[in-house]
Amino acid sequence: MNAPQKAANLNAPHTNASWHARRQAATPRGVGVFGDFFIERAKNAEFWDIEGRRFIDFAGGIAVLNTGHVHPKVQAAIAAQLQRFTHSCYQVVPYTEYVALAERINALVPIDGPVKTAFFSTGAEAIENAMKIARSATGRTGVIAFGGAFHGRTMFSVALTGKVQPYKAGFGPFPPEIYHVPFPAQGASLDETKHAMEQLFKCDIEPSRVAAIVFEPVQGEGGFNVIQKEAVQWLRALCDQHGILLVADEVQTGFARTGKMFAMEHFGVSPDLMTMAKSMAGGTTLSAVSGKAAIMDGPAPGGLGGTYAGNPLAIAASLAVLEVMEEEQLPARAQKLGDQLIAHLISRRAQYKTRMGDVRGLGAMVACEFIDPATGAPDADTTKRVQMAALKRGLLLLTCGVYGNVIRFLFPLTIEDSVFAEGLAAFDAALAEVLA
Repeated sequence: MNAPQKAANLNAPHTNASWHARRQAATPRGVGVFGDFFIERAKNAEFWDIEGRRFIDFAGGIAVLNTGHVHPKVQAAIAAQLQRFTHSCYQVVPYTEYVALAERINALVPIDGPVKTAFFSTGAEAIENAMKIARSATGRTGVIAFGGAFHGRTMFSVALTGKVQPYKAGFGPFPPEIYHVPFPAQGASLDETKHAMEQLFKCDIEPSRVAAIVFEPVQGEGGFNVIQKEAVQWLRALCDQHGILLVADEVQTGFARTGKMFAMEHFGVSPDLMTMAKSMAGGTTLSAVSGKAAIMDGPAPGGLGGTYAGNPLAIAASLAVLEVMEEEQLPARAQKLGDQLIAHLISRRAQYKTRMGDVRGLGAMVACEFIDPATGAPDADTTKRVQMAALKRGLLLLTCGVYGNVIRFLFPLTIEDSVFAEGLAAFDAALAEVLA
């Protein structure tokens, strides 16, 4: 038997450096961590580390904090629920709030006809269950996803993910009957997608064995690529032609981020199933699958669920989040901030025309690319340098994209105008340092 590890010294210096060393010793390298600092407290779009340094948060916990850090209404809802009960397992002893939230979500999602919703814990779990529901409802096994997609880190959801590094490398083999075609946005035309789908149906799987086509209306990790409206309409027609279910993954796009409550509202197309998570519960762990009632009823009783699925604290938080989004008109706020940001980035692209590439987005889900001035190729190194130069000025940004050359903006939609302006000024200073 190995000797037990020495217990951590609780009296050790309370510094970022000391905790960083302890993290490296205590946790595996596979849990990649960007910051070498540790958060102490937060409020709306700002947080402070354990050494008292202030940061402006343009990452939002990867799109989780559309209502900001510790929104008073969400905080109060969690505190009130904490006094009542924290867990019963909904499948053992149900609670009314679960049903009430399902009713609210059913009324909000852009899905035609009667809708039902089931709650889970994470976005990956929502995707997994959406695929189970699709297979059960159709009696088919095949699933089609897109290059550049991100659907989660569990084995089935990572198999759906269309990005090898760092998500799939070293973890195969993956579940069978999963196929990928080019995403009809950045780097691929709708004609290319149609041709790839035609070849897929000729060479790999007949349409009658495909249960679902799953896509993100705006790819998150893939680079904030906005799907073409014509592509969504084509996918709907294709699915109708072959009896395939159309699944919209709104884990990152949902809950006001794109200027609508859900991104699918931009396309005039109704999916059969939708997945959601992230900003639906103010930083607590909650996800959901919503869909046409007949499809959602495909699995038999006991086929769906989970010990912590629809946790009471998260349900309470989500009910409060929906109230905040309505009261503070966050979809409209997202559109306003997104329009301002895109105009700002386009002006900077004009200034650094050989270094900044595409500026794109939907609502406040906005990104910009960095390119090599000589070749126009993706420039991940410059992207990382801009990110670090911004961080040095107290602005937290995230990168994304298949080539790692995209900076994405995911500030809380509740951000104060003054803090938003301060963040953009810090970004400008970072650009001047790296690109000048």
